[in-house]
Amino acid sequence: MEHKKTYNAKQLQTPHGNIIIEGPISSEQLTEYDFHQDLVAFRQPKQQHEALIGIADLPEGRIIIARDQHTIVGYVTFLYPDPLERWSEGNMDNLIELGAIEVIPKFRGCSVGKNLLVVSMMDEAMEDYITITTEYYWHWDLKGTKLNVWDYRKVMEKMMNAGGLEWYATDDPEICSHPANCLMARIGKRIGADSIQQFDRLRFMNRFMY
Repeated sequence: MEHKKTYNAKQLQTPHGNIIIEGPISSEQLTEYDFHQDLVAFRQPKQQHEALIGIADLPEGRIIIARDQHTIVGYVTFLYPDPLERWSEGNMDNLIELGAIEVIPKFRGCSVGKNLLVVSMMDEAMEDYITITTEYYWHWDLKGTKLNVWDYRKVMEKMMNAGGLEWYATDDPEICSHPANCLMARIGKRIGADSIQQFDRLRFMNRFMY
């Protein structure tokens, strides 16, 4: 499958000034930008910056960023699912995962996450993919936001909805381990019935056990 990537951008007005939402960004561009020290949800900032540069170099990898002047203050990643996850077992070249989304505390509540997803889906090539995200409550910043799991889940769902992702049922044990966890997905307009059936089989791999 050819992974076409078309750059899109928009300016977002916030109480803290205007920022740029743009991507997919190349690894060369990512190297040139500073990476904000408050982007610590997944790794230390330096290691996470390096991880994003690596994803941008993958054929299917997509990085959309929120940029305040020369500094990255938010990002979202898209790439093939981890080989250890069930979502990779179908070897579907048209299934990609929204792997991580993060915005620094200063810009939370300013619709940055929502607009990262809006810009992500501006690329016409996204109609050739099934895009999934697996949401686990233990990844959520409940302490920093002072939200309970259900309120945070509502915020996450609303943000994902802005990118066209909707809730999908699954019997994946890790997702089923807590009722706040969920699978969300967006089926591109050019996805055929065979791919949808293959995705359904991945969603319900344990159905014959009952």
